[in-house]
Amino acid sequence: MSLVSTRSPATIARSVIGAWLCAIALQLALMPAAAAQTRAWLDRDRIGAGETVTLNVETTQPGNPTPDFAPLQRDFVVSGNTSRREFQMRNGTATMRSLYGVALRPRRDGVLTVPALVVGNARTAPLTLVVAGAAATPAPARSGDNVFIESEADDASPYVQQAVGWVVRLYSAVPLVSGQLDQPPPEGAALQRVGEDAQYMRDVGGRRYMVVERRYLLVPERSGTLTLPGASFEGRGTGGFFDDLFGDRGGALQAQARPRFLQVQAPPANAPQPWLPLHTLELRYRAVPKSLRAGAATDLVVEAIADGATAAQMPEMQLSSVEGAQVFADPVQADEGLSGGRPRVKLVRRFSLVPTAAGEVRVPSVKVTWWDVGTDSARIASLPPLRLTAAPAPGTGAASAPRDSSRLALPSTQAAAAGDGPPWRYNPWIVATVVFAVLWLLTLVWWLSHRGTRDPAVGRAARAGMAVPPSPPTGGGALTGDPSALRRALDTGSLGEVADALLAIAPQPCTGMDALRGQLADRRQREALDLLQQARWADGDGRAARAALREAFAKGPRWQSAAAVRSSPLLPPLYPER
Repeated sequence: MSLVSTRSPATIARSVIGAWLCAIALQLALMPAAAAQTRAWLDRDRIGAGETVTLNVETTQPGNPTPDFAPLQRDFVVSGNTSRREFQMRNGTATMRSLYGVALRPRRDGVLTVPALVVGNARTAPLTLVVAGAAATPAPARSGDNVFIESEADDASPYVQQAVGWVVRLYSAVPLVSGQLDQPPPEGAALQRVGEDAQYMRDVGGRRYMVVERRYLLVPERSGTLTLPGASFEGRGTGGFFDDLFGDRGGALQAQARPRFLQVQAPPANAPQPWLPLHTLELRYRAVPKSLRAGAATDLVVEAIADGATAAQMPEMQLSSVEGAQVFADPVQADEGLSGGRPRVKLVRRFSLVPTAAGEVRVPSVKVTWWDVGTDSARIASLPPLRLTAAPAPGTGAASAPRDSSRLALPSTQAAAAGDGPPWRYNPWIVATVVFAVLWLLTLVWWLSHRGTRDPAVGRAARAGMAVPPSPPTGGGALTGDPSALRRALDTGSLGEVADALLAIAPQPCTGMDALRGQLADRRQREALDLLQQARWADGDGRAARAALREAFAKGPRWQSAAAVRSSPLLPPLYPER
């Protein structure tokens, strides 16, 4: 006894969609809790006496938890609490990001620590802030005006192609309503604005000023005197009617900074090439393989931190030929920022080491030559060479032969999994992806199997309440079908139901009466079928059609063989049969 599915395509589609939704729900359930990120940062890491600094806290935790700013009261005066939320959609993932900001005014000078803050179920990392004393923070020359501009470079005598931090500060004792701050570019140097404007308060000469600080990256292109045009400001401030009338406070505001001059030095004759002027450069191994195995990839991560350069100015970190292993390098990851008014960049590069055989693997020293602008001398930053031992591949001896290199190139994100254990120990998303793929394949196999077992004739017979037709005959002119089922349709059913009954007992699936006519071997049965079509769609006689069908199909339909049906022409003959 065989069971045949009579489920509709809509029901099957709903089952497929349900399986997909279950798989997606499982994938979301396996999402690690660490996916939510929380971080804190300062808009400046070095300020002067009487200035404020902005502390920003960002989190993607659900529920929008608010940071606890109480630990800041010990060393800072907290004010200006602001918050903002934004919805982001990246790579099909929805994220609600919350940003909180507060203004911090230090209670004392020196090196202060911004403590870790609790945000929901996470904690931010502590931050360091350097606060210069009053003696180290001289008052601007034009202090006392309602609005004025101060600009300076972090190095008054830089070298050619040295990255110089250029800062422009707009001081305003009047609350600004609108305004435009411009810094014309100099001739003989590239000037590029970096970062966002920082806003803070500062006490200058017993007066409270709001300061707008804008930073630029200045790169001299030739030696000699470099003239930097003065920045300018035009805007309006708040004020009453009498203030505008007598020109005291508020109304139209203007300010113009004085030009500045830098003495640009040419590269020294004994400078190493390529020319790389920096303040500091540090190299270190961020990750060193603890164990190697022949044919398995393991990560070696190198980090470089440069003070006084951008990522575009830094040479590419590379490993020369490694004895006993192949090397596959990932793209360099760069993190750029500003420190002390100068550009600062951290470069991280991951190398995958794949030993070709068991034995010793020698990693050469990593070296970068650079010029110290502080001491005017050449320097070399280097990492010591490494001597590692690779174990034989599983199932081989100590002297295993090298493998095909096409099988050795593993992605760096799988390097730890290839050498130290199953990949799901390191990334739960691998488990979610595998489960999702398995569920999808099982759903597809189930749908295809049910789709294949459902014969169209069986489905039509089930809908018409008729018996399932037997298998088609192998020879022409054989009888098949259930005459009683057709008789019931002719006696009590409509002409459409009669047509469905005839289609249901066809030995080969067909979608219309023309295809059914081509399968009939008896001429009288074909003519009765034509009368049925005329009665349904033309002005034919329905009673005559029923009578002709009863007489022609009294002993059941007579079908042509399958080979004859396949060889029959697609179009009807030009002249009818006689």
